[in-house]
Amino acid sequence: MKEHILVRNYLRNHSLVESNLTSFNNFVTKRMQEIVNEISEAIPREDFEIKLGKVRVMKPDIVESDGSSRPITPAEARLRNLTYSAPVWIEMTISYAGQVESEEVQLGRIPVMVRSEVCNLYGMSDEELIKNYIDPKDPGGYFLINGNERVMVMSEDLASNQAFIEFNKAKNRIMLRLFSQRGSYKIPFSLVEGNDGILEVTFSRFKDIPAIILLKALGLTSDAEIAKLVGKQNDSLIVNLYEFANIGDANEALMWIAEKSSFQGTAKEVLDRVKKGIDSYFFPHIGMSRSDRIEKARTLCKFIKQFYYAKENPEESLTDKDHYANKRVRLSGDLLADLFRVNMNILVREIQHTLQKTVKRRRFYSIKTIAKSTLFTHRIESAIATGSWIGEKKGVTQNMDKNNYFAVISQLQRVTSTLPGEQENFAARTVHPTHYGRFCPIETPEGTEIGLRKNLALLAVVSTRISMEHSEIFKVLKTLGLGSEGEFDVFYNGRFAGSVQNPSDFVLAIREKRRAGDLPLELSVKYAPSLETVFLNSESGRVLRPLIVVEGGKPKLTDEHLRLVEQGTLSWKDLVKKGIIEYLDAAEEDDCYVALKAGDLTEEHTHLEIDSIDLFG
Repeated sequence: MKEHILVRNYLRNHSLVESNLTSFNNFVTKRMQEIVNEISEAIPREDFEIKLGKVRVMKPDIVESDGSSRPITPAEARLRNLTYSAPVWIEMTISYAGQVESEEVQLGRIPVMVRSEVCNLYGMSDEELIKNYIDPKDPGGYFLINGNERVMVMSEDLASNQAFIEFNKAKNRIMLRLFSQRGSYKIPFSLVEGNDGILEVTFSRFKDIPAIILLKALGLTSDAEIAKLVGKQNDSLIVNLYEFANIGDANEALMWIAEKSSFQGTAKEVLDRVKKGIDSYFFPHIGMSRSDRIEKARTLCKFIKQFYYAKENPEESLTDKDHYANKRVRLSGDLLADLFRVNMNILVREIQHTLQKTVKRRRFYSIKTIAKSTLFTHRIESAIATGSWIGEKKGVTQNMDKNNYFAVISQLQRVTSTLPGEQENFAARTVHPTHYGRFCPIETPEGTEIGLRKNLALLAVVSTRISMEHSEIFKVLKTLGLGSEGEFDVFYNGRFAGSVQNPSDFVLAIREKRRAGDLPLELSVKYAPSLETVFLNSESGRVLRPLIVVEGGKPKLTDEHLRLVEQGTLSWKDLVKKGIIEYLDAAEEDDCYVALKAGDLTEEHTHLEIDSIDLFG
């Protein structure tokens, strides 16, 4: 592209650590409140009742020895070996013996990412930054703990809520597996066919439950409806339906599972635990209440359909786990959400324990006395300072490498794999075709970490949480043909969403709506003809790369656009809003035909590379 006009405009107006900053902003503005709401709903009602309300994160400040507080800048935190953190306040209500006390108390302090929306530097001009002893070229995206700069390294893991087809060597047969994730819940699920042809599912403490029994326990009791949802009938499905034809309703199916379970207690207690176990641990990404059971059953039917296709076509169906459509990158907001959730649960348990003692003594202390914030602050600061995370993870944060500017940028763009460096894992270490334009093909260390530690390419970004509500997305999708009747399935974020009659037109319409701004720019759409399924995805953690849209063999980006960009009257964001440039993840790019140069374009091409230099980090 002419003199790298687009790349220069992008770098002038975007931070290279934008994904991490956005992730942290989402954590502070949305995720924290959602976690508090989840925990508040789960608090058991005892002699007293605890309700957690609105969470507020203030700007970073410092409390001096005389008790006064004032704003603090990162430069002062460095010089005085202080932690650059902000107070977190929460509304708390405690009810006991008719006495109700509500108060906003300080939950503790949370370290603030430099240059995020909470940071005192946010929105400052270059001149103002210099006055505050900050280099305007400092990208931010790191924390200051006791004056030390700590970087939270992005980590790579397998995608959750997505089916993988594997060959189980122990059982010598095909298996469908997925990790169903909701918040901190991550429940492994597997679907396999036994020697007798019976489909069996395993999740949590439920082992080898016949799939048909589980479907009926979820409320899908009609054999005809199960057969319709699974789709093309085969002998194996008929055998499964016939084997359990005597199970007539959901209660009988639940009783069957209860009798086979390892739960202890009376019949009623065991049955209640089975119901709770299915609601909580079976596909929690869909929901965790009784009302979600039918949707879970329908989704399981569609996974059975995918399993049968894989069984008939094993060679083309095995999942390539190194394909980046099957990977997710965890950003600072995701890692901090895990830490915050665990420490909030600990704090609530401590408050409950204190209240139990006060009930015995028949004394009621003030909420401020009960809600101690020092331990909460210490745990979070200690985790960031040492890199020791929940789940016994090590090295989540590192000291910033400030040998030079490139070392800083390299570290902030680094993605590490969860695979151990001591194991061979040859496939995971090689450059996969889906890394093209997403990861630098050169920058990786020698030794045991080679290929396991990568760096994002120049223009690559990691998807973060979309701002558009799912209900609004479904309103648009329904106008495009999504409904309950149709031969082709539609999955949205790992759950069965409905059907369409014409998948090709549906996919094209979604892309047009996305380019017009009616659907989120980060929404991915992929059509898998072999599975007769359209997959939609808006999850965070997908690595996206920008490409120029091509229509009729010609790029939508013209010389006039480039001239306006060079003049400064048109920006990168404007080009994205106009649908001239769009971001694609690895799954959607599989359905596209990308030209390396404008001279290579044909009528079949769908996209054009922006610049040859954006291949590198």
